[in-house]
Amino acid sequence: MARRSRLARVAALGLLGVLTLTGCDLNNEFWRFGFPEGITEEAESVRELWTGSVIAALIVGVLVWGLIVWSVLFHRKKGDELPRQTAYNLPLEIAYTIFPFLIIAGLFFFTVVVQNQVQDRSDEPDATIAVNAFKWNWQFVYPETTGDDGEPVNTVGSTDEIPILVMPVDQDVRFEVASADVIHSFWVPEFLFKLDVIPGNENGRDNVFEVRATQEGAYVGRCAELCGSYHAYMNFEVRVVSGEQYDAYLAAREAGQSTREALETIGQEGEATTTRPFRVGDGYYQQAAN
Repeated sequence: MARRSRLARVAALGLLGVLTLTGCDLNNEFWRFGFPEGITEEAESVRELWTGSVIAALIVGVLVWGLIVWSVLFHRKKGDELPRQTAYNLPLEIAYTIFPFLIIAGLFFFTVVVQNQVQDRSDEPDATIAVNAFKWNWQFVYPETTGDDGEPVNTVGSTDEIPILVMPVDQDVRFEVASADVIHSFWVPEFLFKLDVIPGNENGRDNVFEVRATQEGAYVGRCAELCGSYHAYMNFEVRVVSGEQYDAYLAAREAGQSTREALETIGQEGEATTTRPFRVGDGYYQQAAN
């Protein structure tokens, strides 16, 4: 009996230690448990869900391993006498029916909460960018602007130029994605989120999402849906800049400057730095720079 009491105290202290550690800063490499580091607030919510799920799984695992070790150590064969046989244990059966249900319900609840956070859209986003996918490249349109030709400012990728999507940091940016032909998928790995780009809208699908980037920098973007012969080379680059640089970039584009010229005007590289065109046969197709 004393041994069981000590074992229970050790288990309780271990559980308390885990719960105490969960109150610390979990946004580090260890507590991410191999999960990639994102650059948006939505990505951080997904990472927190992952960390919480792994911690919950470890707690259940430690409990199960503890019960196995306890059974091995304290229920070894002590002789040839047959132990008392029990047909069933109603309280135990109720417990191992209810506890898994509670665990599943808890994971489902937190998953839905995070999913709603990731898919939440503000009534008035700080910026809106239309993303048009086609075989096998991208067009990025800034519908709230007007270029020197009277049309909204836009950037279109070509066989020898990587399209660059410029967006501001620490602002809610809405992406309205569409496809001109087949199903593509808009994916920036550092967003920890991707959305299929469905051609047309006859099925009522609303191809819209928002992110709030928290770090400036250049990040490669990809098509994550097999869309044809050159799907693997359908890359683009997201350039996250300050709010002042973003406004200056759009002003330069509205004045008639190209994407390269406008980026150089705000002190940015005029060409993509995370991916580059890749020559295959007579044409150029894209490959990741790293």
